[in-house]
Amino acid sequence: MSYSEILEFFNPGDLVLIGARPGMGKTSFSIGLFVQAVQRKSASNYFFTLAENHKDIAGRIANYDETIGNFDQSLGYPGNSHLGYIAVDYSNDISADYIIEKITPTVSKGSLVVIDYLQMLDEKRVNPPLQAQVEKLKNFAKENKCIIIFISQIRREVENRKERTPKLEDIRLPNPLDLKLLNKVILLHRETKDSQEVQVNFYRPKEHGFLVKWDRENCRFFCMQSW
Repeated sequence: MSYSEILEFFNPGDLVLIGARPGMGKTSFSIGLFVQAVQRKSASNYFFTLAENHKDIAGRIANYDETIGNFDQSLGYPGNSHLGYIAVDYSNDISADYIIEKITPTVSKGSLVVIDYLQMLDEKRVNPPLQAQVEKLKNFAKENKCIIIFISQIRREVENRKERTPKLEDIRLPNPLDLKLLNKVILLHRETKDSQEVQVNFYRPKEHGFLVKWDRENCRFFCMQSW
């Protein structure tokens, strides 16, 4: 299964969660999907991050496509507005309301919106609870037929048990959230941080998965194989 095929698996209006423990590649995997969406040039695409800085995200994007990840020409500088088919935002004010305000002028059917990451949306006390924000983003996605991906943390307790493959109940939720709001859930796992194979497990709408190769040096995935 390729990044292109995964994008085809998503439907307009979907809320998607991509989760893993630290170091498993959830951000790099999500960036691969983002780059594939940009390469299609069929709609505007957006990446909002509360966890990474501009240089790191630009570098990760360049691992998949140097023409998109060019630091000056494609991504601009922190706080940039929409640039062609791509916009990347590093503001500390990112929330559901902020995202909706920023993308409303240019969003269209099939637009991909990546949010890095779910658990940080309500860290600021001035922001609404996580449940309210996700509900608002779900309504926005349905109305505008865009696809929203949340990068998500997994509970650390997973690493202390015999079976360490994450399940739905392992999604870290410091604040309440009804996971039924999510249309698709993808959880990544590899046995050790040095492993070159990563399991990509779909838990919604039905369980299935595939293996990918992990290029640790270049921080990218390749050779996706169903299993």
